[in-house]
Amino acid sequence: MATSQKDRVLIAAIGDEDSVTGLLLAGIGHMDSKQKPNFLVVDSKTPLPKIEETFTEFTSRKDIAIILITQQVGDEIRHMLDEYTQAFPTILEIPSKDRPYDPSKDSVLKRVQRLVGEGS
Repeated sequence: MATSQKDRVLIAAIGDEDSVTGLLLAGIGHMDSKQKPNFLVVDSKTPLPKIEETFTEFTSRKDIAIILITQQVGDEIRHMLDEYTQAFPTILEIPSKDRPYDPSKDSVLKRVQRLVGEGS
């Protein structure tokens, strides 16, 4: 039987330490039955393959409804964000303390603008 959308109850986060810590303090932290967290703190030493692997893992998990990713980290895996077309989990790019939100880079916003006939 297909996974019901009501089973998607978690928010995952990928981003800098301050952003992820704030989200964890707000209560999004969770460990699944295999002791895998629903978050990844990215810093200058985090290898790109680890970010890509975590993104792929989060997008394939059936208990995650939304993935929040800081735009700075999103820029590092932009190719993956641009290719992602599934409705669930939904990917939302958020600003970080160090870099303001740039709507011109947001792949979801670009997709919505194409659907409603705005922008290029």
